Amino acid sequence: MTTGAPEIIIYGTPWCGDTRRARAIFDNNAVPYKWVDITQDPQAAALVEKINRGYRSVPTIVFADGSTLTEPSEITLKKKLGLA
Repeated sequence: MTTGAPEIIIYGTPWCGDTRRARAIFDNNAVPYKWVDITQDPQAAALVEKINRGYRSVPTIVFADGSTLTEPSEITLKKKLGLA
């Protein structure tokens, strides 16, 4: 799901199970976000590496307040989104 001015950006890869799970949580709860496939965007991949101390850990989720979650558990992500 992509909207005109999303507050949350999910960086990931289409083949990553954790990325698919995180996106499903957003989609199933109608939480808008911008999806960025780091396999198609070298600048996004570099940003993910910067956030994660050199690792391409996905999903990396950046929130409007500048906070991030990397490979969050379902409950951690739902708490951050106010869903748990």
